[in-house]
Amino acid sequence: MSKEGVIYRVSGPVVIATGISARMYDVVHVGEEQLMGEVIKIVGDYSTIQVYEDTSGVRPGEPVTNTGNPLVVELGPGLLQSVYDGIQRPLPVLRERQGDFIERGVSVPGLDREKKWDFKPTVKVGDTVSEGQTIGEVMEDTMLHKIMVPIGVEGKVEKIDKGSFTVEETVAVIGGRNVTMMQKWPVREPRPVREKYLPDIPLITGQRVLDTMFPLAKGGAAAIPGGFGTGKTVTQQQLAKWSDAEIVVYIGCGERGNEMTEVLTEFPALEDPKSGDPLMNRTVLIANTSNMPVAAREASVYTGMTIAEYYRDMGYNVSLMADSTSRWAEAMREISSRLEEMPGEEGYPAYLAGRLSEFYERACRAETLGGDEGSISVIGAVSPPGGDISEPVSQNTLRIVRVFWALDTKLRERRHFPAINWLTSYSLYDKQLRDWYAANVAEDFPELREWAMIILQRESELQEIVQLVGSDALPDEQKITLEISRMIREIFLQQNAYHPVDTYSPMERQYAMLKLIRKYADLAYKAVEAGAPVDRIAGVPARQRFVRAKLEENIDEELEAVSRDLDAEFKELGV
Repeated sequence: MSKEGVIYRVSGPVVIATGISARMYDVVHVGEEQLMGEVIKIVGDYSTIQVYEDTSGVRPGEPVTNTGNPLVVELGPGLLQSVYDGIQRPLPVLRERQGDFIERGVSVPGLDREKKWDFKPTVKVGDTVSEGQTIGEVMEDTMLHKIMVPIGVEGKVEKIDKGSFTVEETVAVIGGRNVTMMQKWPVREPRPVREKYLPDIPLITGQRVLDTMFPLAKGGAAAIPGGFGTGKTVTQQQLAKWSDAEIVVYIGCGERGNEMTEVLTEFPALEDPKSGDPLMNRTVLIANTSNMPVAAREASVYTGMTIAEYYRDMGYNVSLMADSTSRWAEAMREISSRLEEMPGEEGYPAYLAGRLSEFYERACRAETLGGDEGSISVIGAVSPPGGDISEPVSQNTLRIVRVFWALDTKLRERRHFPAINWLTSYSLYDKQLRDWYAANVAEDFPELREWAMIILQRESELQEIVQLVGSDALPDEQKITLEISRMIREIFLQQNAYHPVDTYSPMERQYAMLKLIRKYADLAYKAVEAGAPVDRIAGVPARQRFVRAKLEENIDEELEAVSRDLDAEFKELGV
C-alpha cells in the first residue's frame, strides 16, 4: 500500500523525504516526474533515498510516493538477448519510443507483455510440487527455459494448461495460487538453494594460461584488473565464447560510453562456436555507462546477479562478468559522501569490503531447489587508477576472490597476449582441482603444471643475473632453462584469440603441448650432460616445427610428428 510524503532536501542523487513511512530498500517515486529511487537510510520520519535518475530540477516540497516494495527484477522468458539498464529497463524498447536520449521518469517493464510463448507442461493435474520445481518448459530461441514453481508456493497442481501465453497469463494453479511464467525477485536477496557444493570442478575456458596455470572453479570468483589496452575486453569475450557455461550475463557497470558501445556492437556480432548461432542468443547484457546516474550503477550488479541466479536455478552453468567493480565502488563512495557518512580509506565507505563480499559470495555451484545442479562463476574486472592494485577496491577484492588474473602493461608492450602475468597471478583452487585434472586429463597433469611454474620462476631469477653480467656468463644448464622457459611463454602461454585454431585449446591438447615441452627439456638437459653445444640444442629443427604446429589445422598430428622429430634429432646429438 503506497503512502505519499514530500521532499525535504535534495543533494544530487540523494533525496531526503518525510511522511512516507518507509522500510529499508523500499522503492519510491520522487517528484512530479515520478523518478524511481530506493530508501537507503531512515532516521525518525526522515527517509534518505538514492534516486536512479538525474535529479536536476527536483526541489523540496514535491511529492514522494512509497510503493512499499523493494527493488525487484522480472524473471521469465525473454531475458536472453536483452539489453537492460541498471534497473532492468530494456534499452532497445526505450530507444524505439524516445530515440537515443532517454527522458526521466520513464518506466518500462523488463519483460515483454505482448509476446506469447509456447508453454509445455512437465507435470500433470494432481501432482504435488514444491518451490523451485520445474512445471513446464518454453523454448527461448535455442535455449530451453524452465518454468519453475515460485519461491514460497507449493501444493497440488489443480490446473495446468498447454499453449501460447504471455508472461502475465496464468499457466497453472498450485495450492490455490495462480502461477504465471514470470516471477519477481528482490535484487538484494540471494535466491535460495538446497545445498552448496565444494568448488572441485574447473570452468574450462580453452585458454591455456587460465585452464592450466590459474584455473577457476565452477561456482568460483575471479578478479581481472583491466588496465588500458591490456586485452581485458578480448579476454572476457574469449571467456564468453569458449567457457563451458551455457548462459552469459555481462554487466557493464560504469564503463566509458565508447567501451560500452564496443561491447554492445561486438557481442551481438560474435558467433557462438558451439552452435554457430549468435552468442547473444544465450547472453543478457546490462549497460550502465559512466555518465548514467551513479545510483543505478550501484543497483546494476545486483540486477545482473539475480538474473544469473535465476538461470542457475534451472540447472545451467552461468558465467557472470562485472565490468568493472571499481566503478561500482566509486558509485558507493559518491552516495556515501552525500549521506555524510564517515569515510574509510581513500574516501570509500567503511562497508566497502562487506558490499564486495555480499556480491562475490553469491557465486556458487549448488543443488537447486528443483534438484538440478547449477553454478554461477563470477569474473569481476577491476580498474585500479594508474594500474596500482594497492588501492582499496583491488585489495578488498583480492581478500574475497580466490583467483587473480593480473593483466600486465609490460606484456602488452611486448605483444604477449593474453597479457596475464604468470608471476603475479594466482589461483587458490588448484589444490581442490588436482583430483579432477588427474582423473579427467592425465594423472601427471598437476605435476606437469607445477614443473612449468618452477621453470618460469627460475627464469625470473636468472634474468636478474643476465641483466648484470649477460647470458654468456651463465652455465650451459641455466642457458637451457632460459630456452625452455621461452618455449613455455611463446608456445604455450601466448594464444591468438583471432586465429581459428589457436583461439581454443581443449584440455587434452594443452596437456600434449606441455608434455612435449617437458620432453624437449628432459632431452636438452641430457644433451648438455653429453657435451652437446647449447646453440645446437636450442636450434633443433623440431623446435621451429613446434612453433608452427599450434597454428596448423591438423595440430594434433603435427604435435605427434614434433615428438618423433625430437627423438631423432636429439639422437644425433648423442642422447
